[in-house]
Amino acid sequence: MPCSEETAVVSPSKRARPADEGSMQLRFARLSEHTTAPTRGSARAAGYNLYSAYDYTIPPMEKTVVKIDIQIALPAGCYGRVAPCSGLAAKHFIDVGAGVIDEDYRGNVGVVLFNFGKEKFEVKKVKYCEDCLNYICRHVCTGLLYKLFL
Repeated sequence: MPCSEETAVVSPSKRARPADEGSMQLRFARLSEHTTAPTRGSARAAGYNLYSAYDYTIPPMEKTVVKIDIQIALPAGCYGRVAPCSGLAAKHFIDVGAGVIDEDYRGNVGVVLFNFGKEKFEVKKVKYCEDCLNYICRHVCTGLLYKLFL
């Protein structure tokens, strides 16, 4: 049976984006000369790549706060989430902790990185995508909290 236009499968790369997606603005400010602007790996990437402003060494089974040296202003009704690229987790046993950034936070973005590997991990300033962090902007619904009496 032939596919109708309504049920035809469309390649993700040819699907139209929602109308409001292009109008959302994610604003940032550089806090030092060490800052590298966030980038997107592709037009359809889920988030922006963040880059360390400094070099760090994370010993095995330890953690470090990696400073990005940017402030981010999120759109209303959104929060930011920092997640590791798959290469960090799969190749180096690195994970992100405390990855939520509230809509009203305007401080220096710092990312807690945990090294669950057996070897030290070197975070290099402005290292491109293999060892990057993803910054994802997501909508949030924070309904009202009601206390129940049982």
